[in-house]
Amino acid sequence: MRKLLKNCDILLGAPEDGRVVRGGYLGIDGSVIDYIGTDLPAEAYDETKDMKGCLLIPGLINCHCHAPMVLLRGVGSDLPLQEWLFDQIMPIEANLNREDVIAGTQLAVMEMLAGGTTSFTDMYYFPEMTAQVVSECGIKANLCMPLTCQDPEMKGEDCQRIADALAFFKAFHGTAEGRLLIDFGIHSEYLTTPRSVAYFSSLCREEGGRIHLHLSETLREHTECKERYGKTPTEWFRDLGTLDSPVLAAHCVYCEDSDLEILAEKGTSLIHNPSSNMKLGSGFAPIVKALKKGVNVVLGTDGAASNNNLNMLEEMHLASVIHNGFHRDATIVPPGEVMRMVTTAGAHAQGRSDTGALAVGKKADIAAISFDAPHMFPALEVLPMLTYAVQAGDVKMTMVNGNILYDNGIYLTLDAEQVMRRAKNSVRRLLG
Repeated sequence: MRKLLKNCDILLGAPEDGRVVRGGYLGIDGSVIDYIGTDLPAEAYDETKDMKGCLLIPGLINCHCHAPMVLLRGVGSDLPLQEWLFDQIMPIEANLNREDVIAGTQLAVMEMLAGGTTSFTDMYYFPEMTAQVVSECGIKANLCMPLTCQDPEMKGEDCQRIADALAFFKAFHGTAEGRLLIDFGIHSEYLTTPRSVAYFSSLCREEGGRIHLHLSETLREHTECKERYGKTPTEWFRDLGTLDSPVLAAHCVYCEDSDLEILAEKGTSLIHNPSSNMKLGSGFAPIVKALKKGVNVVLGTDGAASNNNLNMLEEMHLASVIHNGFHRDATIVPPGEVMRMVTTAGAHAQGRSDTGALAVGKKADIAAISFDAPHMFPALEVLPMLTYAVQAGDVKMTMVNGNILYDNGIYLTLDAEQVMRRAKNSVRRLLG
């Protein structure tokens, strides 16, 4: 199927450059962009969609999420991370079942699509259920079955969690027309052991995989690791071989200067989660230092229980203004850098070289932003508008691999009423 989007402005090529084609056409052949220009293409298309008043941008990439946690939105608000996680969240999660994960994932995908997100990296229970939802609804995702192991005597070969994670990788990696990729997940240093992490990391290298983990999210986590091992969490993972694979490291709030140098050297992606880190009182990730050292910085929402939404446009806004304010320098995290974090940098972190930009030959992963609302006028420059002014409600269309999944309030691959019924049933069972 060939589709033509017409009468639209198009953020062309490297998104951080801010180059815009005005009043143009974008053609799609199957899942791939095959034309961008101001002239009507000579070749015929099967469908034409008028996008007047909209700017087409690459779909946003959420590099750290716990999607089904939308069911726990608001649980344990206003508590520090350790109390929030161990006293409030984990007791409820102990009662989660597969149906809950399906319901939560579907609700999360609805929220993400309505905000222009086309791909997300996730870590949660029953990931095979999340994989099912991703396969059915058309979005892209990197999923994992996260390793937790607290028996210091257990060999990696004897760890059932590792066996299950490897089986999950082999069963689902590259499925759903390539939309679904499977990572090797490691929850954190504090919920694993050196033996289990070293073995799991070696398996990842053998399989040519990538790793998703939490790193130095809180001062307590960072300090206790140094007390246990005489190393920072970054040094601990490096010495166990984890960072020898491509790694997506979430939070990194307390990474030291030497840690950032290790991340840069190893090609590790730092996932900045400004809303979650501020809500939980964890602090501010040193992304300005990280960028200067050459670290690939990307953005994520974290779960809705610690955010409380999955709005990547809000993360873009915060990622810029909080660091400008903290450093007292209005130029330190410019809009182009933020735009790169959620597009090309995010695509690189996920291992998706065929997306993250609007260019001929790239996958048609597209969000259409309306500039018709009062708060979007006048749009003197596009990138500042996308960073400082746009709201999730300004997203009028979200397309993945050339398929429209969300169109002006309508979900084309999800039954919104059914999803809400399932989510309400799960919340009643879990929260009473």
